[in-house]
Amino acid sequence: MEESLLNRNAQEMNTERFVLKEIEDSDIENIHKGLSNPIITQFYDVHFPTLEATQEQMDWYSALKKEGTGIWWGIYTQEGNQFCGAIGYNALDKQHKKAEIGMWLLQEYWGQGILKEVMPIAFNYGFTTLGLNRIEGFVIHDNAKCKRALEKVNFSYEGTMRDAEVKNGKVISIDIYSILKHEFLV
Repeated sequence: MEESLLNRNAQEMNTERFVLKEIEDSDIENIHKGLSNPIITQFYDVHFPTLEATQEQMDWYSALKKEGTGIWWGIYTQEGNQFCGAIGYNALDKQHKKAEIGMWLLQEYWGQGILKEVMPIAFNYGFTTLGLNRIEGFVIHDNAKCKRALEKVNFSYEGTMRDAEVKNGKVISIDIYSILKHEFLV
């Protein structure tokens, strides 16, 4: 995907209660707030204990956009412009028209229906602007909360990759979820 395609309508998207703003370098403190919390990163692939270490994540966001392999947004409240978390795409595969979606929320925003509200606009961006046919979610098998959240927005469980990865020295299984363009646009 050319960078111009990723830029189209990506700067800001709105729901009734939230604004998705494309992540920029100036968001480092917000990203650090979430990705330094061990409760939030328990099932995530990264953890950054210092603000300086969080620069690695910011570089990753920039590289995704520059290389045309993804895009991420910060989730902010409409009222008060409070940062709640992040959502975005990575592993964008142009040939096969698919990408992986990721998301996380600060703890104080858990259980408020945020992902159920913002995921449809992220899906719409993926299916229309990025031309995706398939959006995938890969979830650590023990992450029941994330799996429930995906099921609430009509992701289908496809199976489990048993003992597929190593996290913190422990072999873990990964559950695969997906939503297809025709399932979203019905």
